[in-house]
Amino acid sequence: MIFATLCAGCNQPGTALCNRCRFSLASASSQFTETGIMAALPFEGVARQAVHGLKYRNRRQVARQLARLMVRRLRVGKVDVVTWAPTSGARARSRGYDQAELLARAVAAELGVPCRRLLYRCHGVSQTGHTRAQRLQGPAFRARAGRSQLRVLLVDDVVTTGATLSAARNALLRAGVGTVHCLAAAATPSALQAMRPASRRVVAMASVGSSSTSTPRIPTLSAADTLVSTSSRKAVRPASAPSLAKAS
Repeated sequence: MIFATLCAGCNQPGTALCNRCRFSLASASSQFTETGIMAALPFEGVARQAVHGLKYRNRRQVARQLARLMVRRLRVGKVDVVTWAPTSGARARSRGYDQAELLARAVAAELGVPCRRLLYRCHGVSQTGHTRAQRLQGPAFRARAGRSQLRVLLVDDVVTTGATLSAARNALLRAGVGTVHCLAAAATPSALQAMRPASRRVVAMASVGSSSTSTPRIPTLSAADTLVSTSSRKAVRPASAPSLAKAS
């Protein structure tokens, strides 16, 4: 049991994300802001536990599950390279990894494009624990010089105010990158107030006889097993084939 894999959503022994938690995430609506930041999930319930597991409890395997959901639910279009908004050096050293980098590399693997570090965080304190007003000031980034034809997908784990991704995107644009799309695994309820729902595929989540498909709650074991046994891989739309142009 010491080495058993625990579900990042419900902490039960099994896979990195159990069937019940996967279907719970599938029922939540994807969102995007007016500034173009896309989020696959609202940062609550199972999604919150899964992201916290990745971020604070070394549940690195869940990055692949979240990345697959991000790519399949949100149409990112054609991109040449995937990068991430790096966390502070102190945070990365204490955790032993950067959760945004893990997500970015998993997203790049899903899309079949390179993942490159294009951003560096300037010295400053972490955003964790700050008030909304403090977060709105955002961190500072510097970016590697890019070319005008380069299409970049910028990845982060959670959107709270959008300040981090906005600052990172602006740094890339100032460096000469042509196009930057911002993608996050989840967005907090406060951030969702400024968002509108993106078009999504409705997935049945509730037990037999119920018509509710909008609340991201964990289904019963029997309902989850039924969904697994009756689902078809052909029903899942694969990600659009990205451009394989060589990234600089």
